[in-house]
Amino acid sequence: MMKEKRYFLIEEDVAPEIFQKVLQAKRYLATGKAQNSSQAAQMSDLSRSAFYKYKDKVMEYRMADNAVVTLYFSLEDTPGVLSSVMNHLYECGANIVTVNQNIPSDGVAPVTISIRTSEMNMEEEVLLERLRACRGVVRISRIS
Repeated sequence: MMKEKRYFLIEEDVAPEIFQKVLQAKRYLATGKAQNSSQAAQMSDLSRSAFYKYKDKVMEYRMADNAVVTLYFSLEDTPGVLSSVMNHLYECGANIVTVNQNIPSDGVAPVTISIRTSEMNMEEEVLLERLRACRGVVRISRIS
């Protein structure tokens, strides 16, 4: 009979440093900053054997919070409108989680964008007013 696996969720500041280095090496690989595992381990000041030992066992977990907001947009079907909206979100410190744009109809494209607002440098209502003022934004509503 196989023993049931147990998992632990711990805060970063009590995790052994080696686990944090493994996570850093995994980020280097995922973002393309490292070409291979050896390079990622070296960049993280970690031995390759330690990386291989823990790479499939140590994972980062971000707790879901209420700081994710989904917005529904009606945007004019003209070049650069969605890009302008995305730039405004970036400038306000919103982290874009998802973007879904449907095929335009009657010159308007429906778009939903989910953003993480925890790092924003302004209130949500101020952000919405800035977005409403963007060229090509027909309508915005908050879904969640």
